[in-house]
Amino acid sequence: MNSTLTLLAAGSLRRAFIPLQSQFMAKTGTPIEIVFGPAGLLRERIEKGEACSLFASANRHHPKVLCDAGLAHGLRIFARNRLILTVRHSRQTAGKTWLELLSDNTLRLGTSTPLCDPSGDYTWQLFEQLEAGFPGLGESLKERAMPLVGGRDSLTVPAGEMASSWLIREGKADLFIGYAHYATAMGEQEDVRSVAIPEPWNIRCDYYMAMLEESPAAQQFYQFILAEEGQRCLRDAGFMLASDEG
Repeated sequence: MNSTLTLLAAGSLRRAFIPLQSQFMAKTGTPIEIVFGPAGLLRERIEKGEACSLFASANRHHPKVLCDAGLAHGLRIFARNRLILTVRHSRQTAGKTWLELLSDNTLRLGTSTPLCDPSGDYTWQLFEQLEAGFPGLGESLKERAMPLVGGRDSLTVPAGEMASSWLIREGKADLFIGYAHYATAMGEQEDVRSVAIPEPWNIRCDYYMAMLEESPAAQQFYQFILAEEGQRCLRDAGFMLASDEG
């Protein structure tokens, strides 16, 4: 019987990695257990000794730290993402552009948690970029931002829910900055809508992975993520591939 592989993966990968897991298990017979969570907190668990065959992060920093410490190897980009706004449908937000929404100080702005979750880090990079182009806006956004998810003591988003729309529906925020791939799953909804952040203001979010186990099965799974079937699962979930421009 094949031994179980353990994958610790950024929570934003759930919609891609669940079908990817099923396809790999059907093809190889190797069982995989996936633990999803904020990549920064997952890295800390690995550093404390939690079993992990492969670590998939929403940024380069966290797996790079493990590689530099000699705990992992094979650092490799495997997907890309962008940021997007999710906003409550209301008279106040109707017809407003991304910049008008972010500039509206009366809208409660939800984000993920910097340092614990790469989504929060990318959001703060967005604020810095906006500050350079629109002096005062980035600093105002930092003051307004409420890190509601992705932290040590954050709210627990119910299974099957997307943080952005759930937080808005629960009345915790009016506007949320998160990953663009969720727009694929969100589709047309009556109470919330997605608003794209255009170039050159948007932030490119690079996803990296590294291996912590030397087994042939771990190597096979690593290669499966990079191969056609794994990349198709990522694209179907709304991710850009590492080979995509931009």
